[in-house]
Amino acid sequence: MALEDKERMPRELIAMRVAAELKGGEFVNLGIGIPNMVADFCPPEKGVMFHAENGILGIGRFQEVGKEDIPDLTNAGGQPVTMIPGAWLMDSAQAFAIVRGGHLDVAVLGGLQVSAKGDLANWSRGGPGIGSVGGAADIAAGARQLFVAMEHTTKEGELKIIPECTYPLTAVGCVKKIFTDVAVISVTPDGLILDETAPGWTADEVQQVTGALLKVSADLHEIDLKTS
Repeated sequence: MALEDKERMPRELIAMRVAAELKGGEFVNLGIGIPNMVADFCPPEKGVMFHAENGILGIGRFQEVGKEDIPDLTNAGGQPVTMIPGAWLMDSAQAFAIVRGGHLDVAVLGGLQVSAKGDLANWSRGGPGIGSVGGAADIAAGARQLFVAMEHTTKEGELKIIPECTYPLTAVGCVKKIFTDVAVISVTPDGLILDETAPGWTADEVQQVTGALLKVSADLHEIDLKTS
């Protein structure tokens, strides 16, 4: 079977795996796309406080489409969300004060490219009408840990984890861990470490769809969503 035809994990399972990585008591910013789905897989009783730069601390699960109680209550991506007990609403200036003040334990962002050194490019494909860097640069610089949640390659098969980013950088050396539809990869001073593979994928297959060199963890194992 060609690797382009090999089954990959859906976006929901990437988000679920990221949620398993988070710890109670952490303040966690969620970016647009797959990251915004993480709150759906993290029950309020776990004690994770999800943050959005549009002014919410304590985001809960998505509101059910068509049955929104508060349509104007949205995450940074404009999707209707709920709030957990103890949540706080604020203006954007206060929300960014949390970011720039170094109060975020973790940020989860999407990515267009990640380099072997943990550089992140997540805001421009170089074409017209794509948008600007927005608050991602502040978030990448301000969070104590940065996770990237994304598909491993583009729909056209272009590699996204590469030796050096070719898109404009959001931040340099900021990425701690990469969660994709085929792997979980740690960024270390010694390079990229392949920690986990999607079910049915081998380390060699993951390397074939990765432009940067991967070192295989001595504890390499398949992603196990039942116990993660």
